[in-house]
Amino acid sequence: MKRLMHPLDRYVLAEFSKILIAAALGFPLLAIVIDATDHLQKYLSRNLGWGQIALSYLYWVPDSMFMVLPAAVLFAAVFSIGAFTRHSEVTAAKASGISFHRLIAPILLASVVTALFTLFLGELVPVTDRKRNDILEERKFTGVSDRFNFAYEAQRGRVYQISSLNVDRRAIDHVTIERKGSGPTYPTYLVAAQSARWDTTHHVWMLHKGELHVIPDSLQTISIHFDSLRDNAFTEGPADLTATPPSPDEMRYLELRRFIGALERSGADTNELKVELALKIAIPVTCIIIAIFGAPLATSAQRGGAAFGIGISLATTMIFLMLIQLTKAVGQGGVVPPELAAWLPNILFAAIGLVLLARVRT
Repeated sequence: MKRLMHPLDRYVLAEFSKILIAAALGFPLLAIVIDATDHLQKYLSRNLGWGQIALSYLYWVPDSMFMVLPAAVLFAAVFSIGAFTRHSEVTAAKASGISFHRLIAPILLASVVTALFTLFLGELVPVTDRKRNDILEERKFTGVSDRFNFAYEAQRGRVYQISSLNVDRRAIDHVTIERKGSGPTYPTYLVAAQSARWDTTHHVWMLHKGELHVIPDSLQTISIHFDSLRDNAFTEGPADLTATPPSPDEMRYLELRRFIGALERSGADTNELKVELALKIAIPVTCIIIAIFGAPLATSAQRGGAAFGIGISLATTMIFLMLIQLTKAVGQGGVVPPELAAWLPNILFAAIGLVLLARVRT
C-alpha cells in the first residue's frame, strides 16, 4: 500500500476516479430524466406531490447505479489510459522503469473498491426499491382478484402451494401447506386440503377435506384425515395472497436464497431466480474483470481519440448486456446450470482481458 501511494499512483488514481465518479453519477441522472419524461404524467394522475416524486427518484439512484458501475469502470479505464497513451505518459513511465502492469495497479485497486461498493449497493437496492414502490403506490395499481398455480412463502418457514385463489369468494381450491422442521421437538408437517374458506370471524383459513402428515424424523410419519381444520397460523388474508411476489430486485441475497429454497420445496421452477441470485455477486465482480479487460484495450486508442474511446466503451457495454440477457435465457431453460450461466459473461471477458494484458507491451 505504501508503494501504491507514489505521486504517479496518485495521479493515475485521480484521473481514473474523476471519470469513474462522473460516469457513475451521470448515467443514473440520464436514466432519471428519461424515466421522468415517460412516466411523470402517470405519477401526477395518482395525485402524488412533486416532493414524493423527487424522493422516489432519489430512492431509485442505488438501483440505477448498480448495473451502471461496471460500465463506469470501463469508461474510466478506457478514457484515462487512452489519454495517458496519447500524451505519451505511458511511454514516459516505461522509460522510467515502470511497467504497464505496475502503472495500472491503482486502477485495479480502485476497481476492487468499486466492486465492494457495488456489493453494498446490491444489498441496499431492495430496501430503496420497496420504499420507492410504496411512495409511487405501485402495488395499489396492480391488484388482482384471482391468482392461479403459485407458491407463497409465509412466516415461520411455512410455504403455501395454491392451485386457485378467488378474492371475491374468499376461497381456495387445492392448497398444500408445508413447514420444514428440525427434529421430533419441531417436526416437519404437510397439510393438503381440497379447499379452504376465509373465516371472517377469526381471520384465519378453514381447510376442508384433507390430510395432515406430521414427520418427526425420517423413520416415521403420522397421518390424520380431516373433514375440516382451522389453521390458526394461516392468517394471510385473500388480498394478501394476491399481492405480487417480490421481484429479485426487491430481495437481498439471503432473502432471495430463502425464497428460492421455499419455491423448490413446493416444486416450482427456480432456474431464473437462481441466475438472478448469482448475478448479485457476478455483477460486482464484473467491475474488476472489466478493468482488466479495458486497461490493455485502451492502449489501442492512441490515434482514435475520445471518439474511439466512446465507441469501444459503448460497444463493450452493449455486448456485455446482451450476453447477460442471453445467458439468463440459457440458464432459465436449463441448458447450463443457472450459476454458470450468470458467470459466463465474466468468464469470457476475463479470458479475453488476461490475453490482452499478457500481450500488451510492458
